[in-house]
Amino acid sequence: MEYLFSPVKVGSLTLKNRIVMPAMHLGYCNDRSEVTDRLVAFYEERARGGAALLFVGGCTIDSYASSMKEMIGISDDRFIPGLSKLVAAAHRHGALMAAQLFHGGRYVRSGMIGRQPIAPSPIASAITREVPREMSLDDIQDTIANFADAAARAKRAGFDAVEVLAGTGYLISEFFSPLTNHRTDEYGGSPDRRMRFGIEVAWAIREAVGPGYPVVFRIAGSDFMPGGNTNREAAQFARMLEQHGVDAFSVTGGWHETMVPQITMDVPRGAFVHLASGVKAAVTGPVIACNRINDPDLAEGIIRDGRADLVGLARALLADPEFPVKAMSGRAKEIVPCIGCNQGCLDRIFNFEPVECLVNPRAGREFEVPPVQKAAAPKKVMVVGGGPAGLSAARTAAQAGHRVTLYEREATLGGQMPFASAIEERREMSAYLEPFAEGARAAGAVIRTSVEVGEDLVKAEKPDAVILATGGEPLCPPIPGIDGENVEYAWDVLAGKAATGKTVVVIGGGAVGIEAALYLAKIGTLDAETLKFLLLNKAEEPERLREYATRGVKKVTLVEMLDRAGDDIGLTTRWIALRQLSQYGVRVMTHTKAVEITPKGLWVEKKEGRELIPCDTVVMACGTVPFNPLEERLRGLADRVIVVGDAKKARKAYEAVHEAFFAAREL
Repeated sequence: MEYLFSPVKVGSLTLKNRIVMPAMHLGYCNDRSEVTDRLVAFYEERARGGAALLFVGGCTIDSYASSMKEMIGISDDRFIPGLSKLVAAAHRHGALMAAQLFHGGRYVRSGMIGRQPIAPSPIASAITREVPREMSLDDIQDTIANFADAAARAKRAGFDAVEVLAGTGYLISEFFSPLTNHRTDEYGGSPDRRMRFGIEVAWAIREAVGPGYPVVFRIAGSDFMPGGNTNREAAQFARMLEQHGVDAFSVTGGWHETMVPQITMDVPRGAFVHLASGVKAAVTGPVIACNRINDPDLAEGIIRDGRADLVGLARALLADPEFPVKAMSGRAKEIVPCIGCNQGCLDRIFNFEPVECLVNPRAGREFEVPPVQKAAAPKKVMVVGGGPAGLSAARTAAQAGHRVTLYEREATLGGQMPFASAIEERREMSAYLEPFAEGARAAGAVIRTSVEVGEDLVKAEKPDAVILATGGEPLCPPIPGIDGENVEYAWDVLAGKAATGKTVVVIGGGAVGIEAALYLAKIGTLDAETLKFLLLNKAEEPERLREYATRGVKKVTLVEMLDRAGDDIGLTTRWIALRQLSQYGVRVMTHTKAVEITPKGLWVEKKEGRELIPCDTVVMACGTVPFNPLEERLRGLADRVIVVGDAKKARKAYEAVHEAFFAAREL
């Protein structure tokens, strides 16, 4: 990691390595927007983990800036003591810290601030569907002054730099975009005039903090909005900002409203680095590449190849605060990557809950849940099951110094997770399993696969505790014909163990059913390598290639008895799953109950009556029930028998990992 861990200058600062943590809204402040011990502990752990520079925020600059009270306040001097405490915690571990200055513009909700939000023009956002008030010239000057005052306040609080959030569809990018700026005065019209607000903010901040103090702008490398700014315009904006005192640029993807996914697992790793490269070509200062960078080799290559000067690891450091330390010390296999599931972060934020993480049960709990401590009296522990819950339990128990052996009856680890990651768009879903296993082995655990656990093995091993993480099994609803030769189960389909005909009906529109439907619909479509070859050689028209890439050899129908499909998928990813069904030509039938399977197909019941859906194969994806054959048989063979994960109750991997972690801590 010669390049990733080399020093770099950002303005007057010298960073010890090229890893920075971009700002994330966490929801850890109190309802007065004040820094809490929870927020301090969170960032202190990331500083301890080896990141060079931590951006915190968004920090709201005035009363119009945000409709979330739990964001960090920087609009008044009363916030300085808490902010100083936050900075001091990072400095104790050799990390630098910057405050991200935030104004949400038209993304702010009137019901939360008690008045109409403000924006360059009265154009509603697709998120709030509210029309903002057009800013007057006085509003503009007041807001610029508030940015400058907030920057000065950040400097007084001890921050090493400030960053201005000028992308993602927030206020400054609203001024810059022709989609949201329809003004006819000096702040609208031509690109130069639309840039003016952001440039005046940069200039005012430079005046407020003085020469030498680092100022960073976080910009959208492309809005990814039809008719909006592209990477070409983003580079021009960065060039102008640099001429007005900006030292560095953090380049993210598009707006919140874009239909291009930004940070979900279907986004390939490093997919938006080219946006940072485009900006880097236009400026002389350092550029930070962001979005879906969760692997140290990828990060090293970005720096080595000159595509960017630094890498922004936001959720990667949420998932594993020790990412830098592990990468630098040759323990990269132990890095637990962000898998882009959104279950603990964005889904919770949209439900007005504080951020957590599927793969890191301590995320957001650092203040109340200390790192795993060595047990005073180590126990002999058997973990039965090598899925998410079992691996989480084994790793945690081993880190506590217990003598741990994990047993998995299959030849490979993972439980249901390999099924969940069977399609390309979900490939990251199981990416944390091997790091969990590696962490368990590094802490002394023994992992044995292809071993069936029964009473005899437990009697022979004489464990102090047994953690049962035996997972679940498919639910078999009482549908006539379910035992027919034309019936398969989604797990077998996703595992590549089941053959299906040309026409397939999937029963069950939850996550597993959607994944099975997509898996089947993608059979026979062009892979990425072939698509690129044909495109570059102009073998087919682009629209024809798109058809080849999305139409396979099977006709797939998805049947769901509820009023919508994907009801068990999080808010921030469900829309993507549903759009993929449409992209790949899957017919989705809701309000449709499966009533009988025959050799000719599936009989369903709709409001209009019964209907036969002809098909060659019916695939069952009706849910999961616990698989727990050992609990009662093992009572009395160990002091403690603990059931975790789907073996206790069928749920998401998020609950399984967390439940197992806390169960193992309490041994």
